[in-house]
Amino acid sequence: MKYDFTSVIERKGRDAIAVDAVPGNMVSAVGRDIKVREGFDIIPMWIADMNFATVPTVAEAMIERAKHPLYGYFAPRDEYFDGIIEWQKRRNNVEGLERENIGYENGVLGGVSSALSVLCSKGDNVLVNSPTYLGFTNVLNNNGYHIVHSPLKKDEKNVWRMDYEDMEKKIIDNKIHCAIFCSPHNPTGRVWEKEEIEKAMDIFKKHDVYVISDEIWSDMILYGNHHIPTQSVSEDAKNRTIALYAPSKTFNLAGLIGSYHIIYNRTLNDRLLKESSLSHYNSMNLMSMYALIGAYKKEGYEWLDELLTVLGENISYGCDFIEKNLKGVKVSKPQGTYMLFIDCEEYCREHGKSLEDVLHAGYEVGVFWQTGKAFNGPWNIRMNLALPLERVKEAFDRLQKYVFC
Repeated sequence: MKYDFTSVIERKGRDAIAVDAVPGNMVSAVGRDIKVREGFDIIPMWIADMNFATVPTVAEAMIERAKHPLYGYFAPRDEYFDGIIEWQKRRNNVEGLERENIGYENGVLGGVSSALSVLCSKGDNVLVNSPTYLGFTNVLNNNGYHIVHSPLKKDEKNVWRMDYEDMEKKIIDNKIHCAIFCSPHNPTGRVWEKEEIEKAMDIFKKHDVYVISDEIWSDMILYGNHHIPTQSVSEDAKNRTIALYAPSKTFNLAGLIGSYHIIYNRTLNDRLLKESSLSHYNSMNLMSMYALIGAYKKEGYEWLDELLTVLGENISYGCDFIEKNLKGVKVSKPQGTYMLFIDCEEYCREHGKSLEDVLHAGYEVGVFWQTGKAFNGPWNIRMNLALPLERVKEAFDRLQKYVFC
C-alpha cells in the first residue's frame, strides 16, 4: 500500500479524547471505578475516531497556508466548493450540484439542530430509527423535541431492515412532520439500498414529513456496497431533504470542525442559512477549509480506497472471531462505517452477568469499548475497529481470554 495503516501512533497527551479521556470517562457507563490491570495498555475502541494518520495532503494544505502570517477575515475559496462538487460526483454519482446548494455547518449535529429549528416547533415529535446515534438523542432532548423511535429489525439473514409499517404508524399516531434519517446507519453500519430509501421517502411524501439526512458516513462503504444519496431517489426526495456531510469521519478531522449541507429546495436553503446565522457562531474556520481542500485532492481518493480495504479486513476479522470464538455473542456484519454493534444478551443471560459487568471486564484489560445502552441497545456494545489490525487482534485475544471466558 502507498499509505501507512499499520503503524501504532502514540496519541497520549496529544489532545485525543479517545485516549486521554479514559478510563475516567467510562465510570458512568459501568457505575464503578475502573482500573486497568498491570501489564495491559489501553486500546481505544469506543468513540468514532480513527487511529490512522490522515492523508498527508491535509497537513500539507494547512501548513502551506499557515506559512502566510495573516489570518484575518476570509471568504471560502472556489477550491472549497469545487472540491465538494467533484467529490460528490465521483464518490456518489451526484450530477447537477451547484455552489448555491452547498452551505457550511459547524458540525453535522449543529446542522441537525439548525434544521430542526427550521422544520419544527419546540415540543414537536420527531421520528428516528433505533438503535439511535447518541448525538441525535442529545440534540433532540437538549432542544426540547420529543423522540419517537421506530426500531430496525433483523431479517432471516441477520441484516438490519426498516419496519415501514411501524414508521408509518408512528408518523400518523404522533402527528410527525420531521424525521432524522441516518444513511449509512449509525450504529448498525447498514448501507441502505435504493429501493429501501425510495420506500421510506414515499412514506415521508405521503404524510408530508421533511427529512434531515445525516450522511456523514457516506464515504465509509465496504464490500462492494454503494451509498445512495437520499436526495437522489426522486424529485420529491430532492426537495424535502436537508442532507448533511463532512470530511471529518472520512479523514479523521473532527477536531478541526467543519461540515456542510446540501439543499436543493431554495426556500429550505434560505431558511436554514438564516437560522444558522442567528447565533453569529456558525462560521467556517480558515484551517478547516484548507483541510477539506487537502482531503479532496487526488491523493484523498487514493488514500480512502486503501483505507476501505483495511477497514474491510478489520471488520471481517472481528466478525469472524466473534462467530468462531465468543459463544453467546452476536453481531450483524456492517456494510459501512467502522463500528461493530455487538449483541451480548445471550452471553449475559447464560452467565448471569449484566452488560456493565462485560464492559467493566473489558476495561480492566485495556479494551475501551462503548456501552450500547446510550444508542438504545440494551444488551449491545459499540466497538471501533479503525485501528491497525495488530491492535484489533490483540483486543479480541484479550476479550476471549479475560472477558467472554
